[in-house]
Amino acid sequence: MAYGAPSFQEDQGLSQVKHALSVTREQDFAAWYQAVISEADMAEESGVRGCMVIRPWGYGIWERIQKLLDDRIKATGHENCYFPLFIPLSYFEKEAEHVDGFAKEMAVVTHHRLVQKDGKLVPDPEAKLEEPLVVRPTSETVIGAAFSRWVQSWRDLPVLINQWANVVRWEMRTRMFLRTAEFLWQEGHTAHASAEEAVEETMKMLEVYRSFAEECVAMPVIAGEKPENERFPGAVATYSIEAMMQDGKALQAGTSHFLGTTFSSAQNIKFQNAEGQQELAQTTSWGMSTRMIGGLIMVHGDDDGLRVPPRIAPYQIVVVPMLRDTEEDAAILAYCGELVTELNKQDVFREPVRALLDRRAAKAANKRWSWVKKGAPLVIEVGGRDVAGGNVSVIRRDRLYREDGKLDSQIVAKDAFVAQAAAMLEEIQQALFADAHARLHGGIDRSITSLDALKAYFAASKKQGWALVQWAKPTGAQLDKVVEWLKGEKLTLRNVPVDAEVADGVCIFTGGKAVERVLVGRSY
Repeated sequence: MAYGAPSFQEDQGLSQVKHALSVTREQDFAAWYQAVISEADMAEESGVRGCMVIRPWGYGIWERIQKLLDDRIKATGHENCYFPLFIPLSYFEKEAEHVDGFAKEMAVVTHHRLVQKDGKLVPDPEAKLEEPLVVRPTSETVIGAAFSRWVQSWRDLPVLINQWANVVRWEMRTRMFLRTAEFLWQEGHTAHASAEEAVEETMKMLEVYRSFAEECVAMPVIAGEKPENERFPGAVATYSIEAMMQDGKALQAGTSHFLGTTFSSAQNIKFQNAEGQQELAQTTSWGMSTRMIGGLIMVHGDDDGLRVPPRIAPYQIVVVPMLRDTEEDAAILAYCGELVTELNKQDVFREPVRALLDRRAAKAANKRWSWVKKGAPLVIEVGGRDVAGGNVSVIRRDRLYREDGKLDSQIVAKDAFVAQAAAMLEEIQQALFADAHARLHGGIDRSITSLDALKAYFAASKKQGWALVQWAKPTGAQLDKVVEWLKGEKLTLRNVPVDAEVADGVCIFTGGKAVERVLVGRSY
């Protein structure tokens, strides 16, 4: 499977191009991923295993994700709230399946004070908590307890809430943004009077995630239901959006769960219906996290760093004055300041353009490449000649090089650039999506009809895409056998696409009659 960014030297035949990163995707995709995070000033190690410091550019992207997604969540009738970081252990003990799913990842607080002993700080034996507190891995249990207080009658339903928070899951193998001990996310939780309403909510939020990923992050995804073995602990049904990274692996980028009465039964979320009878509420939960930023890197990045879709870029246009410590510097800065002011008056995607004047006292070339690596959609350079001619030099991050391998810097009249800046940003957004869309749908093999063919398909390349195969939806021991075989091949079942063609053959895993089609792939 080919990597899809336009500046990839093998695709363009530009073997002599010197890229901004020291390692390419082709050489070592994992090392390239870490290099992008470092060189684009996204995040860094914190001193605590599995925890990261998210730097301003990385956090700025998260703030844009948060704002745009939050607007969509509120538009569907949900309200934001906040619940505690610490959850009593007894809350988890009420729901055995949920606890079993998270037990190995839970961080637990057992003491509330430290004392000096032999020159070291240690937990005070006299300060042991009566009940251990779990550092929030997810909030179904604590929110369920609140719902049990809030819901008494059918008139109290539905309850539609969301919170933006951090969670802790003590992962053994960590990777920045993709799998960290602490990460940021939003988690929605709702309670309904009927299963039909709860299922409708589950699917509604799946669509919110799909449209957000595609329209804002320019990340094409496949929405579908997770197989039984991939369900969220305690869920009746789990749905996901799956994105294809440039190395062919799948990334689960958001999930929506129909929980039925699993948690309402454990947390006693009951209500009196219109006929005066007691019923258990039907609940849902759904979430998207900073993992989306990891997906953004691996879907859109190239060998020069990150490429950020304009809708989620903290700054869409960065103006770099080419200063030389001469008298003309003041005129250049004034010219650039006017340019930024004019740009910020423009609208794009129904918001004001976000333009920045980079005033740092660094060499212009260094500043240019720092923004290239960060992935700013448009980098504008302005020197003395540009000021004299009323021009600007425009670099589009989605297409960095000319056919001869040189940096593609277009000289454009300043007024003309201001007039067309919004259209250029929209074009970049669409171009990034089109690249990724072609890669996703061109990377799914729909012709595989046997286990031998499936095995051969993934053996052909470490960068192979996915396979969509016939599936009998086995359960129990039969499903366990399939999962074990897949594990031996380092493969996973991703989801059953909601828009997949109707099954019309034999399940390649069981030999039984297929009832649907399931995606198989390597994953993060």
